[in-house]
Parts: sequence; C-alpha cells; structure tokens
Amino acid sequence: MKFSFSEEQEEFRSFLRRFLEEKSPTTEVRRLMATDAGWEKEQWRKVNTELGLTAIAIPEEYGGQGFGLSEQCIVLEEMGRSLLCAPYFSSAVLTANAILYGATEEYKKKYLPEIASGDLTASLAFTEETGAWDISSMSMCAEKTENTYHLTGVKSFVLDGHMSDLIIVLAKVNDNSGSQRLALFSVDSTATGLTKNLLNSTDQTRKLAKLMFTDVEATCISSEDDVTEAMQKTFLKSCIGLSNEMVGGAERLREDTLEYVKMRMQFGRSIASFQVTKHKATDMLADVELAKSAAYYAAAAFDDGESDIAATASIAKASASEAYMQTAINAVQMHGGIGFTWDNDTHLWFKRAKSSEVFLGTADFHRELMMQSWDQ
Repeated sequence: MKFSFSEEQEEFRSFLRRFLEEKSPTTEVRRLMATDAGWEKEQWRKVNTELGLTAIAIPEEYGGQGFGLSEQCIVLEEMGRSLLCAPYFSSAVLTANAILYGATEEYKKKYLPEIASGDLTASLAFTEETGAWDISSMSMCAEKTENTYHLTGVKSFVLDGHMSDLIIVLAKVNDNSGSQRLALFSVDSTATGLTKNLLNSTDQTRKLAKLMFTDVEATCISSEDDVTEAMQKTFLKSCIGLSNEMVGGAERLREDTLEYVKMRMQFGRSIASFQVTKHKATDMLADVELAKSAAYYAAAAFDDGESDIAATASIAKASASEAYMQTAINAVQMHGGIGFTWDNDTHLWFKRAKSSEVFLGTADFHRELMMQSWDQ
C-alpha cells in the first residue's frame, strides 16, 4: 500500500500552513484561550468560506468535497502545528463521522450539509463522568414517551459542548423486545433541561464541557439497529485524525526547540553543540518520525479499507501520545528555566500534548485495544 503524499497534497499542505501561520499565531491562540468560548465566529467563518476545511472529508452528496481521511489528516496536522482554536475536531471529525456512519439518510441530509458549510457547529456527547471511551461503560438511557424521547443523565468531557449549536448524544434505549441497544439522539443547544458547564481543564486551547440532561427532549436520528459498529468506526477514524494532529504539534515543538538551542549561548558557544543537547534532539527526531509514520500509514490504511484498521489506529494513537508528550518534556528541559514560564510559548504545546494524550484514550488503553484486535 502506498501512503506517501502526492504533489497536490504537499502543495495543499504548504498553502494551509501559510494560512494558519497568518490566522493562528501564538498571540491569537493566547487571546482566544483566555475566553470562555475558546474560538471566534469570524475566524471560523474564514476557515470555511476561504478554504472549506469542514467540508473536506464529507461526501459530495451531503454538501462536502468528498476527499478521504488522508486529506483531512493534512488539515489536522497543520491545525495541531498552529494550535488553531476552532471547533473543527468536534464538528468536522467526531460529530460529522458519528452522523455519517450512525444516522439515517434523513438526518444525514439534514445535518451534514450545514456542518460542511460551517453554519452548524456540533459536539458528540460520548463520555460520561468516568471519562472512559468505552461503549460498555455507558449508562445514560433514553426514555420513550409517545412520539419522542427524553434524556436524563450526565455527559462529561464533551469537546466544545458549551458552545455548539447541536449536541449528538450516544445513549441506550429499550427496544420492543425489552433488550437495550445504543442509539444516537440530537439535542438543540438551547433545549429545556440542558445545563452546560465549562470544565476547568489544563489545556485552555481546547475547551471541554459537562452537560447535564434533566428530562431533555431529544430526537432519535439513528435507525432501529444498534449503532455500536458505527460508533466504533467513528472512534477509530477520530483516533487516526487526532494522531495526525498530535504529530503536527510535536513537529512544531521540535523545530522551535532546535531553533532556540542554536541561538542560546552558554560558555561562549551555542548549547546546540553540547552532547546532551544533541542526544535529546536525536531522541525527539526519532520519536516524532516514528509517530508520524504510524499516523500517516493509519490514514492511508483507513482510506484503502484495510482489515486491520482497529490495530493500526490504536498503534497510531499510542505512538503519537507518547511521542508528543516526550517531545514536549524534552522541549521544556532544553529551553531551561525560561521553558517553565508563562511568557514562553512552549507550555501551550505541552498542555495540548497532555490533553491529547488522554483524549480518545491513553497509550495503555490503546495497547490493550491493539492486543484485543490481534487476538480476534
């Protein structure tokens, strides 16, 4: 299987990098992360009207551009590099894929075109108070009353959940036979009984919310079939996307750190000439390149329909989690005392590395999933 990038893809990457360097410098990141919203509608409009980035991986029949995951991962890698503060991952990755794989045709046609245009922001309410990305740990149930459903319970660590226009909720429902199945429900952000609280998290560039549902009216957007398989595909695809975003951030940290040690003088020479600095720089390069290869391969494997995609996605997520975190640690240490200060930008990527390390499952969690997929 070929998983190198074409000339057109590399040109797209170069153009996107220039765009994001202009629209998302660290000064803008710091400004937006200090707000409760975490992003700005004007910037979000430019991302969509000028580049159409939310539409890139949505099929053409639903108003998208119809590209594959590999193209979307280029977008995610560059966004991770620039720490773009926008509801892209929540809307265009998590929620769009949940609707694409789990909703009926009626609701795909209703929601996906609006997400593709950027007119609708959406969040996927998957995890509950344990924070586990494990369907078996889900406890929220939907109660059916005549022609509608009502939700009561808590969904936590919901990405951009405090600001999204639409909430897609994964919950259990009792079917006609008395057994339970998983289904997808849509809830308007202004629904009666829905309380949204912004969580105080380490990484302020990526906002998480706690959503409390008290007899909230909801619409079932999935069929009468269980959506476990659809959510598994959504989860794997999102893990691959996040892995590529993480290697983008790790590569940016590595590059910035190398530039710093080249200009930092100590004992009359650049600290880049010190042996210990060279060792750390070599470790950073090896970690990032290995994670990058795993992430790129996983995206190409998904597009090609490879049968072992579950293991491949988990390898990519585990590799990227560890590489990003270790690169961030090395970056802080190589900056010395200034690396621990607020004014230095290194901590922005360090905190994103930490939040991404646990989002969608830790490295240990994915190693367990990888072994389970190989045992089957």
